[in-house]
Amino acid sequence: GPRALLSSCSHFCRAVEAPTLPELLCCPGEMTAPLKQCVAWLDAYFHEPAVLKDLPLPAIHHPIFQRESFTRQVLWKLLKVVKLGEVVSYQQLAALAGKPRAARAVGGAMRANPLPILIPCHRVVCSSGAVGNYSSGQTTKEWLLAHEGRLVRKLTCPGGSSVGS
Repeated sequence: GPRALLSSCSHFCRAVEAPTLPELLCCPGEMTAPLKQCVAWLDAYFHEPAVLKDLPLPAIHHPIFQRESFTRQVLWKLLKVVKLGEVVSYQQLAALAGKPRAARAVGGAMRANPLPILIPCHRVVCSSGAVGNYSSGQTTKEWLLAHEGRLVRKLTCPGGSSVGS
């Protein structure tokens, strides 16, 4: 579930304490191929983000994606459109999901995200440019955005437009 993933991610965030990939894979018989793929993806995200473009995103089979819903539409759009180093506003994401007036509902979809980091809800910010809420706290969201290079430069959305413009 999301808590387990966030727990794993927070373990990765403590770079000094973070195990290396070989340590994590010391017992490969205990890890399925999809789990190995997920560990490799998370390891790359936290230690070598530049290689993510060459890695497949781990398969996502959560029940939230098995039925049509606004939440599913929002999460898929976020996953497919907003790449590493980009952000999108709640309002822009609502428009991408086909309901431009549903910015508040996008916030609900972000809270329902079963796979933070993999489905990058940390990249959804306020139209004003404020960072906005995050399930693991604003400090974590700020760290993730900084890790992706977003807080040191002007917040830029997919297509190059600025948040709030």
